[in-house]
Amino acid sequence: MQTSSDRHEYPAHWEADVVLRDGGTARIRPITVDDAERLVSFYEQVSDESKYYRFFAPYPRLSAKDVHRFTHHDFVDRVGLAATVGGEFIATVRYDRIGADGTPASAPADEAEVAFLVQDAHQGRGVASALLEHIGAVARERGIRRFAAEVLPANTKMIKVFTDAGYTQKRSFEDGVVRLEFDLEPTDRSLAVQRAREQRAEARSVRRLLVPGSVAVIGAGRTAGGVGRSILDNIRDAGFTGELYAVNKAFPEDLKELDGIPAHRSVRDIDGHVDLAVVAVPAEHVPEVVTECGEHGVQGLVVVSAGYAESGPEGRERQRELVRHARTYGMRIIGPNAFGVINTSADVRLNASLAPEMPRPGRIGLFAQSGAIGIALLSRLHRRGGGVTGVTGVSTFVSSGNRADVSGNDVIQYWYDDPDTDVVLMYLESIGNPRKFTRLARRTAAAKPLVVVQGAGSAPQGHAVRATRLPHATVSALLRQAGVIRVDTITELVDAGLLLARQPLPAGPRVAILGNSESLGLLTYDACLSEGLRPQQPLDLTTGATAGDFHAALLRALGDDSCDAVVVTAIPAIGEASVADAELAEALRSAAEQVPGKPVLVVHVELGGLAEALSAAAGTAPQAEAKASGARRLRPSQQLPPPSASPAPPQAAAETPATAPRLIPAYPAAERAVRALGEAVKYAQWRREAAEPGKVPESIDADIDEKGAAEQIAGMLTRGQGLTLGTEETCELLGRYGIAVRRAVPAFTAEDAVRAADDIGYPVALKATAPHLRHRADLGGVRLDLANEEQLRRAYAELTGLFGKPEELRPVVQGMAPRGVDTVIRAVIDPAAGAVLSFGLAGAASQLLGDMAHRLIPVTDRDATSLIRSIRTAPLLFGWRGSTPVDTPALEELLLRVSRLVDDHPEVVAVTLEPVVVAPRGLSVLGASVRLAPPPARDDLGPRTLPVY
Repeated sequence: MQTSSDRHEYPAHWEADVVLRDGGTARIRPITVDDAERLVSFYEQVSDESKYYRFFAPYPRLSAKDVHRFTHHDFVDRVGLAATVGGEFIATVRYDRIGADGTPASAPADEAEVAFLVQDAHQGRGVASALLEHIGAVARERGIRRFAAEVLPANTKMIKVFTDAGYTQKRSFEDGVVRLEFDLEPTDRSLAVQRAREQRAEARSVRRLLVPGSVAVIGAGRTAGGVGRSILDNIRDAGFTGELYAVNKAFPEDLKELDGIPAHRSVRDIDGHVDLAVVAVPAEHVPEVVTECGEHGVQGLVVVSAGYAESGPEGRERQRELVRHARTYGMRIIGPNAFGVINTSADVRLNASLAPEMPRPGRIGLFAQSGAIGIALLSRLHRRGGGVTGVTGVSTFVSSGNRADVSGNDVIQYWYDDPDTDVVLMYLESIGNPRKFTRLARRTAAAKPLVVVQGAGSAPQGHAVRATRLPHATVSALLRQAGVIRVDTITELVDAGLLLARQPLPAGPRVAILGNSESLGLLTYDACLSEGLRPQQPLDLTTGATAGDFHAALLRALGDDSCDAVVVTAIPAIGEASVADAELAEALRSAAEQVPGKPVLVVHVELGGLAEALSAAAGTAPQAEAKASGARRLRPSQQLPPPSASPAPPQAAAETPATAPRLIPAYPAAERAVRALGEAVKYAQWRREAAEPGKVPESIDADIDEKGAAEQIAGMLTRGQGLTLGTEETCELLGRYGIAVRRAVPAFTAEDAVRAADDIGYPVALKATAPHLRHRADLGGVRLDLANEEQLRRAYAELTGLFGKPEELRPVVQGMAPRGVDTVIRAVIDPAAGAVLSFGLAGAASQLLGDMAHRLIPVTDRDATSLIRSIRTAPLLFGWRGSTPVDTPALEELLLRVSRLVDDHPEVVAVTLEPVVVAPRGLSVLGASVRLAPPPARDDLGPRTLPVY
């Protein structure tokens, strides 16, 4: 695009799609010589006032010299970026590098003047803030560390853009102009501002899709059946409160309505505004539809059409082009190959999906990448008898299909502050951006439960994300650290969701058990023990217990300060009518309401009547009168009155937290109820701990040489891009962070071994460090407690006799460490998840059983404490079976030092300390390795962007 005289080629990596404050999207890209006409057209649409604020004088038009200056850049000292929608400029930003005297300069000058111009029609959308983030990142890349801007005092909007950005600033006033200077190095405040803007923008972009005022279904047929017509009928039958349009280019020109719904051949023919378009046409016709929607001002698309990435390479490229095409017009996409979206709010009542019935209104948000899983989730939440009962309903539902644009991260941003959603349930086939997901999950989980089933599959085809190299179990552990309730099946997902949606969080693990079956009570007791809960002895009310007996027993249990939750077990009494079920449900509900604050769960066995009654007692079971009278169930469309009427909505309005009745979830098996309760207990504990975040103790700073380590790392990286350090270099680098590694002296002959032992001092250990023998004491490659030269020579002869020549064994001599527990510490930087610290016991526990715990770096003192207690074999560190407890505070400090090293120097891409022998007093690091490399790019520290396809 640039001429041959330009100093740098076009920087395509600066191009980015961004979400603006109102939820729309824009494209940010460098300005080139080809943009002259666009620039002139853009400037003509800017008001005289905005031009005056930009140039400090009346400036009605750009001269040819101006146009040349503003479109010719070297992409180093002079850079211009434009925000575009529909291919046309809506805003520009430019910087010019200057010297100390304020005149144009080149590197090493590190200051630049920056100026913006935003089209008046797009002011207030956050365009300037997004451009500032991107031009700042470009400037840092080009060695510029500080921006200066001169602004007229009356230009308060632009002053606010700079002052609100969160950078360290200096302001002065001279000659009637405000001069702002600010450093471009990101600060905690600038990152917080950026992420708050990201949350608001992405939440609003999803809201535009879930709360539309008008919907057009493109591809709706004239006859029943077909995807488009089914969705149109579902939207109408749900009682959508906005305007609904049917669109199909095959409609006859004289067709004005389709079953009472306005019909059009093109979305362009619709007089009113269209917020959301549901696209259900063959894939080859979608580009034409997207163009029509973009030109008509449609805000978002739900693409249910198939034939994209799921169909192979050609479809994958078609999908990438679909996203690029839609974003050109500022539209976001759910799909393609999506099942659809649902919003049960009484103000919206949108069922733009293939689900034939609207779910009950409620306070659970559902997200599923898979349409089939979405159907299963909706079905399980809707079903009453024979499974989980005490059902609450759904607030919103999103099935993202191929997840080409809108992802789970976007929907979490929406649900985070959605007043209609109390619990979030998600089925994720993969996590495309684990670093961002864990950040969003941690913030969301601090406010409302987030329950996730994570598939072990790869990222959806066509979704451009860096793949994580971390094992599935490690990613799961990191999610739990972020407060995510990780479950394994959609059954467990629903079980946990129903408990969390209507019951308070337990204050601890103590569980009271009562019921009319001794056997079922004992099963529940055993299940509690398996989940790590602390159950009390079950209270058997006998099979003759009445509803009043249950009521009194539950009241006593809830009032007992020694229990944190109650599980009620119930079996049907022979000869009892369904009336008894209703009485029991009402007795349990009223007792729970009299003593609130503790969760109550019911375990029932083939007790469909009680399942119905528990929900009916709370007044949420739909069509109760019809069922009681034996009337057949009607389709939602049959329940709706004529369009001319203004009746109550076909479903009950969703309750608010203040008015919602207390539903009691019931489970058909003790194991399911207790597993859900166990997850609630762990989540409640995480909430309590998250309220008081840990810190990195300042005590470790005294003996950390961060500057020296940086200089050493920089020097070593000059030798290559990926470098595994030698023993001496490893010990030196770790030593700068207060990590001492016990000296190991190579011994290529028996005489070398003797000299090393004399130097170190007896007793010593002789080890083979060949890769196939390293850390394998079970193979005989280690000899310990060698007290003298005779024992050392004998051990050397045994090793070489068993395993081969010394050059093959690579033997070393090392001083004996105090006896203790062998552990292993690892740190690795994953390109997708970030820096991860791992801990476990050395040997079979970690290698064979995978018993490792993981935390994201930087690690706090609270993280370090929980890390060593999270492995299953942790009791070995704390005096298991009468053994002496080891020095866990020293171990925690070591974990903090490794975390600090990797956090301070991202070039340290891998660290392994193995074994670390933790004794009753102190510890010894006997082996260590460090790998250096240029760190993976941190997209979470750069400007806000959407994935590029």
